[in-house]
Amino acid sequence: MKANKVLNHIKPLVAGRDVLDALVELIEAAKLTVGDKLPPEVELARRLGVGRSKIREALNAWQKMGIVVRNKGAGTRLAAEIASHSVHMPLTMKLEAESLLRTHAVRRPLEIEAVRLATVEATDQQRKVILARMAELMAVYEAGEDWRPADHRFHNEIFAATGNPLFGQLIAQIQKAFQDIYEAPFGKPHLGQSSIVLHRPMAEAIASGDQISAVNYTTQIMDIVEAEVREIIGAGK
Repeated sequence: MKANKVLNHIKPLVAGRDVLDALVELIEAAKLTVGDKLPPEVELARRLGVGRSKIREALNAWQKMGIVVRNKGAGTRLAAEIASHSVHMPLTMKLEAESLLRTHAVRRPLEIEAVRLATVEATDQQRKVILARMAELMAVYEAGEDWRPADHRFHNEIFAATGNPLFGQLIAQIQKAFQDIYEAPFGKPHLGQSSIVLHRPMAEAIASGDQISAVNYTTQIMDIVEAEVREIIGAGK
């Protein structure tokens, strides 16, 4: 059985990301492919020298990102390839990039539709708040500070303006699934920073009821983030 060939000598683990790195190394060493079953949580915990809760947390995050499929009683199977195609790109970075692209592909239509609906449904007060959140975001960004919290507040106001709370909930779940493991993708906590300048015209389009422009700016923002990820993948080839 392939699952029995996994490494027993993994370096000591101290954080969630370490567990992920070790799992990738373990799967690669065992030459597991899509459809193959991973060892049980208890066995993985023993081999990696960590508590079972850490293994469960990592596998649950992978399940949300489409990397594994978990069925009670049937174990955990790989749903995405984890294999080395380049000596220039570490396995963990390749997995990270592919995971981010999957979550981005799901988030993209939700973000675009949320902006479209907000442009149509937002009240006058909500339009003012969206502009205020945009101004806050731009001020933080231009000051060279961490703009991510302000960005979250800005987008949350857009989700609220749709009148449908599911937009915010679903997108938050998608983000959490990735950020549980990858808080700073590729070591870059500000991935997508070059798209921030487009948030001003996007907010102004929403506030003015210009649905076409608002959607176009949102699409450009999503394109920029995807292009940055693909550029990183390309650099590793």
